[in-house]
Amino acid sequence: MPTLIFDCDGVLADTERDGHLPAFNQTFREFAVPVHWSDADYAEKVKIGGGKERMASILTPELAAELGLGDDPSSWSDTVAAWHRRKTEIYTQMVAAGVLPARPGIRRIVQEAAGAGWTLAVASTSAEASVRAVLSHSVGENLASRFSVFAGDRVTAKKPAPDIYLLALAELGVDADDALVIEDSENGLRAALAAGLLTVVTVSGYTAEENFDGAALVVSSLGDPSGPAAVVLDDPLGIHPGQWIELADLSALLRLVDEEREEREERKEREERDGEK
Repeated sequence: MPTLIFDCDGVLADTERDGHLPAFNQTFREFAVPVHWSDADYAEKVKIGGGKERMASILTPELAAELGLGDDPSSWSDTVAAWHRRKTEIYTQMVAAGVLPARPGIRRIVQEAAGAGWTLAVASTSAEASVRAVLSHSVGENLASRFSVFAGDRVTAKKPAPDIYLLALAELGVDADDALVIEDSENGLRAALAAGLLTVVTVSGYTAEENFDGAALVVSSLGDPSGPAAVVLDDPLGIHPGQWIELADLSALLRLVDEEREEREERKEREERDGEK
């Protein structure tokens, strides 16, 4: 059976603007860090993979001195880790309070995939506690229990490096040709493509203007029968989905890629045979 791998932030729920950003800012206030990210500031910070890495990006030598952290950057990691632990607590409390609803179509497509026997996974470099909270809230505890979760600091190199997807494929024992990823950002798309994975993009609040060349399908969301509908932004393989993305559409994408691969292999074999004549 195929495998369906979801990113978390921006895919399961549109978490960045209404979740992570206020959680970062509350953490800065609690630790008396004189930093407050505006929406425009955070639009740049989301391009940095990983929450700790985003927090570490504020630590100039001047700010470190003001906070009494010393002048050796290698000694700042414990402070950043403490900030991030508190930020994760704040964020997971927000998720539990229902502040961040699931994106359109997420629970529906997961139900369809689970019913069809697909393998389900999340691959995100966000903190594991945050990922599991969003997953459970987005699809419900029962469906969430069907997922393998690859999150947090399982890999050193964050997206756009492919490491988290390569880890997921290795631990699931799945070939890249039998899996499909749903992402929302250019960094996530680049990571998935580098791992050899077919990728559907559902654009989110901070990513609508990014470059999604190489995606198999780009849509506004997966859509739902009760609304909102999915708006197709790019359909390079020509599957022409309806007002909401169905599991049949994802299967069609995998089938098209399989057919293209078989054609390439057959062409290569013909060329090799012709070369031997």
